Formats: sequence, structure tokens, C-alpha cells
Amino acid sequence: MPDVEDPEPAPLKIAVLVSGHGRGSNLGAIMAGCSSGEIDGTVELVIGTRTDSPALERARNAGIPTIVVSPRKYQDDEAGYAAALLRVLGKSEPGLICLAGYMLKLPDAVLEQYPGRVMNIHNALLPLFGGKGMYGENVHRAVLASGVKLSGCTVHFVDNQYDNGPIIVQSPVPILDADTPETLAARVLVQEHKCYVRAVRLFAKGALSIVERRVLGADPE
Repeated sequence: MPDVEDPEPAPLKIAVLVSGHGRGSNLGAIMAGCSSGEIDGTVELVIGTRTDSPALERARNAGIPTIVVSPRKYQDDEAGYAAALLRVLGKSEPGLICLAGYMLKLPDAVLEQYPGRVMNIHNALLPLFGGKGMYGENVHRAVLASGVKLSGCTVHFVDNQYDNGPIIVQSPVPILDADTPETLAARVLVQEHKCYVRAVRLFAKGALSIVERRVLGADPE
């Protein structure tokens, strides 16, 4: 019998979680990466925490299904919030979940259902300047106050602690003498978009593996 070629892998199904009033620029970068073919995948669903989220509007304008799962509805009920997220995620069956401006700790039950399949991006070079409360401008103010000469961004797999999971890719951004939190944030954001797309692209190709705390398969290009 003739050899039967292995079928081409299906495009990666991606779900993206966003919070509050985030602009959705990293969501937009992932969407653009899928549209251009740089990422062999599609954004199937965007889950938000508020109906008036600009990130959700960005997804709606692109024809991507959106849904709101409000954490306020599940205050002091993590199990209920987790179950609601899992119900929604189960309908789209994502191969990867990307957090893009999602400011909450993802419930353990969700992480257990999607082990090694949840990514986040942080606007500093982890493990420095991470943890609870370290987001947005807070990070850039802390970076400048510390006197370090280099900042950047980090894409990492998510575990049950803030900004703690295995690091996939990082991109450095030099700090300039005249930098303010706003100017530093703008330059870091450019690298965030590139880093997130690269990390998702590598995942979609099946190039990444986790060995203890190390992510292999993301050598510099």
C-alpha cells in the first residue's frame, strides 16, 4: 500500500480573556497575526468582564464572538466563576487561552482543565516587577524608580500565582534618561505585540515544551 501522509494539523483555536476598560491592543495583535497567516490559528472567542470593554468592541467589529462573564456576579464564589468560564470555553474548545489585559487570577479549575495551554503577557522582564498589583502604569513607575537600565516584556505560561509561570519569550527595552512611565509604556507596548504573536505562533506550530521551569523551543530568531 502507498504511504499515507499525515493530515495537516488543524489551525489552532484561540480564546482570549480581557478585563475592564482595556484597549485590547494585544488582542488586536493576535487577531492580526491570525489574519496575516503569521499565526496558524483563529481567535474563536473573546471573553470579557464588562459589556462596555473596548477590547470586546474590537472583537465584535472583527466579527469574533464575544461574551461577558462578570466576576462580580460570583463574588466569594470562585467555583461558580470557574464553572461559568469552563462552560463558555467548552463551547469553543480552544487549544490555547490567551490573557490580554485580564487582571484577575484565573481559577485553579480552569488551569487544571487547560494545563500548559494558558498564556499571559506582562509589561516587564519577569521575574522582576511582577505580582499582585503590578500592572499597567504601576509597573513602569516601579521600573523607573528602581534605577534599572533595562525593561521589556514577558510572555509566560500561567500558573496559580500572579506572573509566575514558565517564561516563553522576552524582549528587552532600554530605559532612556528622559523616560516617563508613559514614554516607557509606549515603547514596551510595541514589543508586547511582537512577543505575544511570536509566542502564539510557536505554540501553534507545536514548537514549545515545558521541562520543569524552562520552556524549550523558543530560541532567539
